[in-house]
Amino acid sequence: MKNSISAYILTVVGLGLLSGGVYFIKTMEGLHGMTGALPYICVGLGCVIFGHGMGEVVLRRAMKSAPAAAKQLEIDKNDERNVAIANHAKAKAYDMMVFVFGALLFAFALMGIDLVVLLLLVFTYLLIVVYCTYYRFKFNKEM
Repeated sequence: MKNSISAYILTVVGLGLLSGGVYFIKTMEGLHGMTGALPYICVGLGCVIFGHGMGEVVLRRAMKSAPAAAKQLEIDKNDERNVAIANHAKAKAYDMMVFVFGALLFAFALMGIDLVVLLLLVFTYLLIVVYCTYYRFKFNKEM
């Protein structure tokens, strides 16, 4: 019950952000800097939150109307083979992301973008790599 209510709440919040952002885009003029970008950020976040909430609502209704399909979906979701495939795909995507993100950082550094932006990107890159290293050592001790 709580999860279905939260899906409806997410849908309403997303719709509110979306409509509020569109309203401020249409009515406000001459905004600069962060205040000019805020309505567009609200539209983007509203679309994401609304889409997630509506997806949950539609999924729950579909599962109520077809219990056999819901049971099969749950079995497929928890199947060891499917979990292994999903984890392998994530690992491949991470491996590619490390090299692509590193090359992008190098290109940004050569282009001479603002140092603060570059340092934020480097910090994020290193955070991801350190996170991976931590779990690699943790799982290595467990297995």
